[in-house]
Amino acid sequence: MATRIDGKVISAQVLDEVATDAAAFLEDYGIKPGLAVVLVGEDPASQVYVRNKIARATESGLNSIEHRLPIDTTQETLNQLVAALNVDPAVHGILVQLPLPAHLDEEQIIAAISPEKDVDGFHPVNVGALSVGKESLVPCTPQGCMIMIGKVLGDDLSGKHAVVVGRSNIVGKPMAALLLQANCTVTVVHSRTNNPQALAQQADILVAAVGRPEMIGADWVKPGATVIDVGINVIERNGQRKLVGDVDYAAVEPVAAAITPVPGGVGPMTIACLMKNTLTAARRLMSDEL
Repeated sequence: MATRIDGKVISAQVLDEVATDAAAFLEDYGIKPGLAVVLVGEDPASQVYVRNKIARATESGLNSIEHRLPIDTTQETLNQLVAALNVDPAVHGILVQLPLPAHLDEEQIIAAISPEKDVDGFHPVNVGALSVGKESLVPCTPQGCMIMIGKVLGDDLSGKHAVVVGRSNIVGKPMAALLLQANCTVTVVHSRTNNPQALAQQADILVAAVGRPEMIGADWVKPGATVIDVGINVIERNGQRKLVGDVDYAAVEPVAAAITPVPGGVGPMTIACLMKNTLTAARRLMSDEL
């Protein structure tokens, strides 16, 4: 049976490191690293995410600044808020919770955030820097996946064949870039790929980030592979709502060497890496001011 990669345990380790570093930051500069979280509307899932992020920020010794805006907030109002946060010296990281209401332009808002405060790592400047291997704020979910992979396989991934299922801007593409930086041979499988199952079967490291419940079965997985399941899907089973990943955990667990569960796998790592990015951004911003 595969080793269960426990995201709750690993994320707690990351948050402990953030708390230690945040205390040192406070001692060095006399302020706490500041994370501003902007939530527009009352989407239930987004409210849960924001609540969890704020709780982890507080526990880690960060200064959490919350802005809740009504669902009918205009683009101009949101732009003005982001512009104000960009120049606020108490704010080192800005997170605008996605998805935004349909009438708001997400790409415009992402581009409006200062790249130095873009703790989600979605700004085109940070995306470009990541793609060419330059210093950047790295998207939280792929960053968390890399930490988990390192816990299983160690720091040297040279020569490993990694297959990423999914090519989203948020996970798939930056995940592939990070694996390339780690000297893996990387294949990205997507909706137009011919025979994706055969490619997935070659993976030493298989990352599923496609948003289709339990799509990856045992016949997609090479024996002994490390499987990272980024998917979060709600399904109905036996009359009950259930949270599952993109991987059929029960089917794949006997085949893989290591696997992340859903829930309790990648999810906690995403929030932990958001805190890590906030501290990184704060240190860079403060060092630039000295």
